[in-house]
Amino acid sequence: QVQLVESGGGLVQAGGSLRLSCAASGRTVISYAMGWFRQAPGKEREFVAGIKWSGGSTYYTDSVKGRFTISRDNAKNTVYLQMNSLKPEDTAVYYCATNRNRWGSYSPIDFSSWGQGTQVTVSS
Repeated sequence: QVQLVESGGGLVQAGGSLRLSCAASGRTVISYAMGWFRQAPGKEREFVAGIKWSGGSTYYTDSVKGRFTISRDNAKNTVYLQMNSLKPEDTAVYYCATNRNRWGSYSPIDFSSWGQGTQVTVSS
């Protein structure tokens, strides 16, 4: 099993920045890619960004392209989400998860080992 712990959330004004971290432990060798999702109150969980541990290939949902950057530190088994130019509509609980070998998927059903989430609130 892989255990994931997110951190770095908080309250920020519109236009500001935050960097989220996702620390992985346990059987990380079975995970070949990671993803960030978010879920706002009353809405479905939404894919944000994905990255491969090897090679660092990435993909994003359209609404965050050019503002968010996903990266990883293999030595620390940690994935990051740098969020710039934040908007009130980015407010949500952000989760990381392991990709079940479905590269390019935006569906939560293709991800597992979810962390507990970290709250991001963007004020206008």
